[in-house]
Amino acid sequence: MTVHGKKYNAAAALVTADKAYMPDEAVELVKKAAYAAFDETVEVHMRMGLNPRSADQQVRGVAILPHGLGKRVRVLVFAQGANAKAAQDAGADSVGADDIVKQIEEGWLEFDMAMATPDMMPKVAKLGKILGRKGLMPNPKSGTVVQPDDLARAITDARKGRAEFRLDRTAIIHFTIGKVSFEKTMLVENLSAVIDAIVKAKPAGAKGQYIKSVTLTSTMGPGVSLDLKAASALVE
Repeated sequence: MTVHGKKYNAAAALVTADKAYMPDEAVELVKKAAYAAFDETVEVHMRMGLNPRSADQQVRGVAILPHGLGKRVRVLVFAQGANAKAAQDAGADSVGADDIVKQIEEGWLEFDMAMATPDMMPKVAKLGKILGRKGLMPNPKSGTVVQPDDLARAITDARKGRAEFRLDRTAIIHFTIGKVSFEKTMLVENLSAVIDAIVKAKPAGAKGQYIKSVTLTSTMGPGVSLDLKAASALVE
């Protein structure tokens, strides 16, 4: 049994365990229950009615958060020639080809998101074990293998708050929607963008109830359950 400290217990006392809250109420409660000395991250945990072992029930995609994540996203782009210049002009933090591949092989990982043009993937493939473990490997399904003409838009979206989501092995999707310091309306709108993206990514093999539960929490705080009907209404 997990033993919590006095601050956590005091925060947990604010939450009615068997109650499903309206989205705006849940966000307000998560903000109120955050007790850490730092600006805690606000997270979403969605339990899905999917079988993670079934190939036709996988969920993976991207959500663009209208208010970002509260931090600067460092973007790396694997590109060469004219595409490298286009990425630099669009504001990528790091751009390169063989030189960047070598740096990463030597342990450099000073970036939060990696993108690549299709012609670079044979070079990037050798980094699979390194980047895959960190969730940084460019992938067409997550929109990080980018056509040259779309580089500027992809980099701009990353700056706005482009975040990936995927179903884990326990049939849960974990997602960040901002910081406790965000205004309530900002967090609700980011939450709406997440749910909208996940609903649109519903796989063909999904059966029965797609989303079983949605819980909001801060980094250190207690979980707050959302009313599913109200949460779904955010994207209607």
